[in-house]
Amino acid sequence: MKRLLLVAAAVCAIPACAAKPIKLPSGAAAPFPDYAAAYEQTTQACRSVRTLSAVIGLSGRAGGQRIRGGIEAGFAAPDDLRLEGVGPFGRVMFVLVSTGGEATLVLPRDGRVVRGAPAAAIVEALAGVALGPGELRAVVSGCGFGSETPTAGRMYGKGWAAVDVAGTTAYLRQADGRWVMQAAVRGPVTVEYQDFASGRPATIKLRTSPTPPGAAADLTLRLSQVEINVPLAAEVFRVDVPANAAPLTLEELRRAGPLGGHATR
Repeated sequence: MKRLLLVAAAVCAIPACAAKPIKLPSGAAAPFPDYAAAYEQTTQACRSVRTLSAVIGLSGRAGGQRIRGGIEAGFAAPDDLRLEGVGPFGRVMFVLVSTGGEATLVLPRDGRVVRGAPAAAIVEALAGVALGPGELRAVVSGCGFGSETPTAGRMYGKGWAAVDVAGTTAYLRQADGRWVMQAAVRGPVTVEYQDFASGRPATIKLRTSPTPPGAAADLTLRLSQVEINVPLAAEVFRVDVPANAAPLTLEELRRAGPLGGHATR
C-alpha cells in the first residue's frame, strides 16, 4: 500500500510540461582516439546494475494520444521485469511481468490477460516503444540501450563526443571533468538523460520517429524512490491471474491505446 501511494503521488506530481529535447551535435567532427576509455567511464556505474526498482512518473504522447500515469518498476538481470501501472487515486491499470522469456500482462479493471507475446511487443502496445526487459533496465540505469564494446568515436565542439556501439550511437558530454551519457540513438528510438544526481539521471526522455505516421512516441520518465542492487524476491516477477480473466490478443491491446486505454487523455 505504501508503494502504491508513492506511485499515486508521482502521478499527481507530474508537471504539465514535458522535458525539453536535447540538441545533439551534428556536422563536422574530429577524431576521438580515447573513445573506448570515455565510454568505459560513462557506463561504469550503470553496467554494475543487476537489480533496480523505482517509482516512475510517466507523461507524454504515444500513438497520437496523451499519456499520464505512474509505474512501479522492478528489474533484475538478465531479463526479469515487473511494471505495475497506477493511475490517479492509486488505481492499478495493468501489471506486466516477464521472466525466463515468458511475459504476462494483466488488466485488472477489464479482467483481461495477455499471454505468450514478447515483452517488447507488449511494452510497445502500452507505450509506443518496443523495448525488452534487459533494454529497459539499461535505459533506466543510464546505459542507453546496453553497454557493449565500442567500435568508433568522434569529437564535436562544446565537450560533446559520439561513440558507435552495437548499432547504437551514444552521445557523451563532459561534466565536471568526467564523461556522462547524455543520449543514445538506435534506429528510430532516441533516449535522452537529464537532471543528473550522484552521476545518475532522474529524468529520461524517450522518442521514436513517426513510422508509420501517427505512431510516434514522445515520453518523459521521472524517477524517484530508486533502489539499486537490492535483492528482489522471485515473487516480484510473478502475477496472479484471476481465474475468470478473458484472453486478450496483442492486436486488441494495441487497439485499446496507450497503457491499455486507461491513462489516455
